Amino acid sequence: MSSSDIFIGETIGTAVLILLGGGVVAGVVLKRSKAQGAGWLAITFGWGFAVLTAAYISAPLSKAHLNPAVTLGLALTGGTEWKDVPFYLLGQMTGAVLGAVMVWIAYLGQFHAHLTDREIVGGPGAQDTAAADAKQAASSAGPVLGVFSTGPEIRNTVQNLLTEIIGTAVLVLAILTQGLNNAGNGLGPVGVLVTALVVVGIGLSLGGPTGYAINPARDLGPRIAHALLPLPNKGGSDWGYAWIPVVGPLLGGALAGGIYEIAFA
Repeated sequence: MSSSDIFIGETIGTAVLILLGGGVVAGVVLKRSKAQGAGWLAITFGWGFAVLTAAYISAPLSKAHLNPAVTLGLALTGGTEWKDVPFYLLGQMTGAVLGAVMVWIAYLGQFHAHLTDREIVGGPGAQDTAAADAKQAASSAGPVLGVFSTGPEIRNTVQNLLTEIIGTAVLVLAILTQGLNNAGNGLGPVGVLVTALVVVGIGLSLGGPTGYAINPARDLGPRIAHALLPLPNKGGSDWGYAWIPVVGPLLGGALAGGIYEIAFA
């Protein structure tokens, strides 16, 4: 497996992951979408199917890590060579940004309808336009940031960080115990399916507090895209929170690697 295979596989796979995962959130959240209001179950299963599809596509090239926390856990347990880690990370971040841009393209009309709605962003005819505009400008998270990145329901740094650590540790440990740390071609079709179901389970059980990033690239790449894309009235990208869905999953991946080495290796 060459460095170019790793980069291409992770770029394509992570782009598909974000396209389908961010796409289901856009479908549920944005106005004038046929899926609007479909709810949390649709989002969690949508992300699970996104993982399934992305992993099947990228596994032949890169073993389908799709997640810096997974790459770290595998490197710590000997399943990935450290020299390959930069190519995994670069591919994952590149793919995450590209996937987020594709979500924007696919839902361009819905983004415009949502972000020009007076009930959401204020405007002429609102009861107090100046107050509405000031409130939006002061907001740390814009009205469609949730399509791109995660955010907590209750802002508590320790709780939010621990939630991401715990959720990611479950994911990475589930992957390691299926044998992806061993030499070979990585997870087979059954392993990919199991991993996708684990992601659904984490979303249903642990996704409520923070939106379960459990993947630094999945959160940071689309957050960068949100900051750069020409979305009207998009508000802030919540950079004050952005470190938690990066550091938390990386710590969770390292924790899972340590547990694996102690209990299973």
